[in-house]
Amino acid sequence: MKRLGVVFILILAFCGLADSLYLTQNEVAGTPLICNIQNLSGCNLVAQSAYSRLFGIPLAEYGVFFYSVLFILAALELALFDRFLRRLLQIAAVFGFISSLYFTFLQIFVINAFCIYCFASALIELVVLVFASLIEPVSGWKKGLPPPSLAQELQKGSLPMPPTA
Repeated sequence: MKRLGVVFILILAFCGLADSLYLTQNEVAGTPLICNIQNLSGCNLVAQSAYSRLFGIPLAEYGVFFYSVLFILAALELALFDRFLRRLLQIAAVFGFISSLYFTFLQIFVINAFCIYCFASALIELVVLVFASLIEPVSGWKKGLPPPSLAQELQKGSLPMPPTA
């Protein structure tokens, strides 16, 4: 399940990257977004609001950076199969999800407009979080108990002893 979850994260990161690149391209070119889908036409209001920039940089560019890092981490994890990379994927997923929650809150309650591209990014990030939580158990060991691999060795009675002097 670990490998399949990372593959899904890789695909989702690519989708998020495409979404962010579209928003960035329109920001740089100064062209309006195409977003008249089921009366969800607030994309341009959101993209032109005071909340669409952080430190003078469009949020879409942060999205490009975030999804690029996520894509690279997932690709590296597939190549190296490393627990540390899976943990980094999980940390990135939590960070992205919290950011998405905050920006969705801003859209709904502060800007009073809804951007379908931003919603797509938030949905992608939610699914990334789900897969990231499945690729490596996050829960730690119970206090006082050894790690599972050491506990299994103790049960077998084949724990290697250090050499005596």
